[in-house]
Amino acid sequence: MTAAHTASISKAPYYYVPPHSAHPIRGSLSMLATLVGAALWVNDYAIGPWLCCAGILCMFVVLFGWFGDAIRESEGGMNSKNIDHSYRWGMTWFIFSEVMFFGAFFGSLWYTRDVSTPWLSNLDTQTLLWPGFVGTWPNFGPAGTIAPFKSVGPFWLPTINTALLLSSALTLTIAHHALRAARRPKAIFWLAVTIILGFTFVGCQAYEYHHAYTELNLRFTSGAFGALFYMLTGFHGFHVILGATMLTVIWLRLVRGHFTPEHHFGFEGAAWYWHFVDVVWLGLYIFVYWV
Repeated sequence: MTAAHTASISKAPYYYVPPHSAHPIRGSLSMLATLVGAALWVNDYAIGPWLCCAGILCMFVVLFGWFGDAIRESEGGMNSKNIDHSYRWGMTWFIFSEVMFFGAFFGSLWYTRDVSTPWLSNLDTQTLLWPGFVGTWPNFGPAGTIAPFKSVGPFWLPTINTALLLSSALTLTIAHHALRAARRPKAIFWLAVTIILGFTFVGCQAYEYHHAYTELNLRFTSGAFGALFYMLTGFHGFHVILGATMLTVIWLRLVRGHFTPEHHFGFEGAAWYWHFVDVVWLGLYIFVYWV
């Protein structure tokens, strides 16, 4: 939000209603293509990877246009305090939905490890169904059809990734305080450091996946452990990419002179999302790599 926008905020409409837009239906179709493609991909259909990647690409195109419209509305002085209030509630509910999303996967991990695995290894089940199955975690499954694999330990790459994300949370906070203190060059510098740390995390996770797949034989088909490992860490990695992309857009806006110390919810919303991603990773680091 520029100084000109700040001067005109008192003249903004009580509640700005944007014109009709095709962005929602385009975004819905992109999400549908992504999910259908992912489902086909995990079931070994050749079109699955292409459809999934096409859906993700289309979603980025939709978000580019949609957020561009929102930025132009903001810089054009159309957003009053009521709009700012709505943006904050919208971002709050969005992050809450993400909490529920990851909560479902953490719940699956807990149920598989602490409920179903001990149940499959109790005396009655061993006698009637799966003789000799030991309920350790991770395991190769009671039927013995899973190819042997090794799990990924916390040292050293996951620990390095934890340090990267915790450091990025610190540098983002420094950038936020610099923006609030009207020290734009400092905010630009520390936000750039945050983005670099975020994408470095993605690169380290890609290397970890290559190591796990080629050297540890840990794959998506490696029983319950392999499926949960890649679903949890993979979706988190996707959220890191989204968060780093959001912060990159905010950095470009800072360079162009957007935002003021009093009005910068675009920055704050992206920061909320990034801190949420950090907290989720701490849960993953503890319950996937350590426990």
